[in-house]
Amino acid sequence: MSTKIFCDIADIKIIQKFTKKKIVKGITTNPSLIRKAGAKNYLKYCRSILKVSRNKPVSFEVFADNYNEMKKQALIIYKLGKNVYVKIPVCNSKGIFSGKIINFLSNKRVKLNITAVYTAKQTKKILKVINKKSDVIISIFIGRAGDAGKDPLPELLKSIKLAKNFKKVKILWASVREPYNYLQAKKTGCHIITVPPAIIEKIESFGKSYNQLSLETVRTFLTDSKKSKFKI
Repeated sequence: MSTKIFCDIADIKIIQKFTKKKIVKGITTNPSLIRKAGAKNYLKYCRSILKVSRNKPVSFEVFADNYNEMKKQALIIYKLGKNVYVKIPVCNSKGIFSGKIINFLSNKRVKLNITAVYTAKQTKKILKVINKKSDVIISIFIGRAGDAGKDPLPELLKSIKLAKNFKKVKILWASVREPYNYLQAKKTGCHIITVPPAIIEKIESFGKSYNQLSLETVRTFLTDSKKSKFKI
């Protein structure tokens, strides 16, 4: 199975560049990335992103923290385009599972991206409340789990296994830390991996030999030492 690469970014100029790449199969964003990109109006900015990425899936996240507001925001975001996935956090800020809103939206055939997932137990809870006929991405935060000293791979593998009976459910490797994560994702059978632009460019240059890497590294050090004008 081929693991699809989604570009994780909100800067419109960068999206315009990367959405044209064959290696990029979709775009993921979140409110933090959109704020950093300088957006003043959330929906207006989302529409601008869709203008430059019309034919690939794009994920936009709600930022409400209760059922009614999540529902309101999700339905508005969903109507922005046929390629839109609505990102719903697995729980709210009080730790309450978002099962009710996930179930409602899934039954409405809203394409969903369930985010901030860390465990197979959470994946199992999500799978219990979705409509099997609706498109659902489950985003597992591998990098952040690793940052906390956890081994996230067993949870990922369990989640992939749980999702096998759901044809429309895709497991996504989120919070990438290095290009090698892409090869790991492929090896595990993960459906999607979200990758920032700089790491996508490194993935595109895969294939260098160890000798090439040694030579490039030595040349870089030599160039830097000449610039520094060090003397011993």
